[in-house]
Amino acid sequence: MRPDLARIRRRLRTACTQAGVPADERGRLVLAVTLLAEPALTAGETVDLATAASDRRLAVTVRLDHAVSQGSRDALPLLPERGDGDTLTWHLAGGRPAAPADADDDRATREEMLALVARAATLDREQRDLKHELAETNSGVLAMYVELEQRDEQLRRAHAAIFRELEDALRPRPPAVPGLELAVHYSPTDQDSPTGGDLYDWFVLPDGHVHVTLVDAVGHGVTSTRHALTVTHAIRTLALEGHPFQDLIAHASHTLAAIEPGLMATVLLARVDPATGRTRLANGGHPEPLVVTGTGPARLLPAPLPGRGVGFPDPGSRELVDLVIEPGDTVLLYTDGLVESRKDIDEGQARLLDLAEANRTRPTAALPRELVTRMHDVVLHADDTVVLALRRTSVA
Repeated sequence: MRPDLARIRRRLRTACTQAGVPADERGRLVLAVTLLAEPALTAGETVDLATAASDRRLAVTVRLDHAVSQGSRDALPLLPERGDGDTLTWHLAGGRPAAPADADDDRATREEMLALVARAATLDREQRDLKHELAETNSGVLAMYVELEQRDEQLRRAHAAIFRELEDALRPRPPAVPGLELAVHYSPTDQDSPTGGDLYDWFVLPDGHVHVTLVDAVGHGVTSTRHALTVTHAIRTLALEGHPFQDLIAHASHTLAAIEPGLMATVLLARVDPATGRTRLANGGHPEPLVVTGTGPARLLPAPLPGRGVGFPDPGSRELVDLVIEPGDTVLLYTDGLVESRKDIDEGQARLLDLAEANRTRPTAALPRELVTRMHDVVLHADDTVVLALRRTSVA
């Protein structure tokens, strides 16, 4: 993230904490300002930010070098005051005690996304309860019920737009690593409800190794998204604290058992040394990854045994898979939605091997999307799908 953007986000979080703005509203504000400031800073423009707190309220003003139309304002996850021009202003209610945001931008973003997901779940539950109550009333409120259905459709579309922004925030961009190309494609079960339990995380450790986490939480919708986010955050924290790679899945499972009872998720971990290509894999109930070499046939990597995921009995990967990724080799990690679209995982893996081998020379950035498109030509079983591609380009 650009330093200027990082400072803007820190200032917003500090102001929200001082004014007592709750975490979910803070998250919507930070995301709205980020969507405006990031392209402006990238284009070399200036972004002025001012905050003022008074009488348990927070006022935030952002001034850009270009005008922002009302239509663009309405598309933001937190609506500013109406108007057209280069200045946008938000007024937020505060006054409630608020814990300080985490100093780390990634962790602070995850806290805000969890608060937003929890708020969305509460709104969905309240809306379902209201619809149920109206459905049990007499026919005299039929017109009101029809109107509610129409509003429900509008709300669903608005939620879908916000969820898409949340999904973009929850799915990190590939880190820039010399000698290693990384790419990802995510395909939701329902394009109008793009939240799901398939999430990933990747980051560079202090020793230069690249850590990758791929999670498939049991269930669908907002709850599974929250569970998957909780798992990726727990594993990131444990990895950065220096816990042994082979213990991460089991440690995360035991840590989360008391925090999120009922959480269940399969997990696949990869640890890559870009300088040598040495790679370790730990599997917790996930489909086997595959490797495509520069010249040889594509092959599935052996599954570590027994390998059970977070929330399952005896969680963790008792054995690891070690391999060396040579320059030109590609490793593909994916969730089961990729190979189960025709309800036959064996057939799906066989088709994936053929497609991966046929597309060995396709650019890394385009490979995951191409595989998903070809594998989902026939969909008898729809499921969220994530595909990650790791290709070693040269000796770092």
